[in-house]
Amino acid sequence: MSEENNQRNAEIVYEEWVPVGRVVKVAMLSVFILIISIGIITTAFIPREFMFISIIFGAVSLLILLLYWNFRGIRILMTNNQLEVKYGIFNHKEIPLQEISNCEETKASFKRYGGIGIRLGFDGSWAYNTDFGEAVKLSFKTGRPFVFSTRNPQKICNLVKELLKEK
Repeated sequence: MSEENNQRNAEIVYEEWVPVGRVVKVAMLSVFILIISIGIITTAFIPREFMFISIIFGAVSLLILLLYWNFRGIRILMTNNQLEVKYGIFNHKEIPLQEISNCEETKASFKRYGGIGIRLGFDGSWAYNTDFGEAVKLSFKTGRPFVFSTRNPQKICNLVKELLKEK
């Protein structure tokens, strides 16, 4: 197993972690504090017969924390053969480089995607975006374009184009 990991690490051309933006962090913290505050207030002023309300608020708070933890950022990993974009536990895109027809820098705007997260854009593209900032748009020989947030869109596109020329 360690040989396999060493071989995979030797092939890595680019790796990046893109955390969620400040807007999402502030919004999640505000919602969490609000729910906890409401739970504490209801626990203090509501009779014991209605204690299940506190349990509901606690469960909702836990759910919000788990959702935030799951979608706290995007992990980008590029090897000589593929680009891998992970957003949460269940959202993994493994894209063989030979399927990419074009790579360009773009902005993940609210106007195009209507929010942050896993989105279907009004232009028909799928997006994994953590904020309304820099992103990469990949076009494929077949299928929808794919957009993902990054701090280095030019570097990723240059690497993709360079690796495609080598093949």
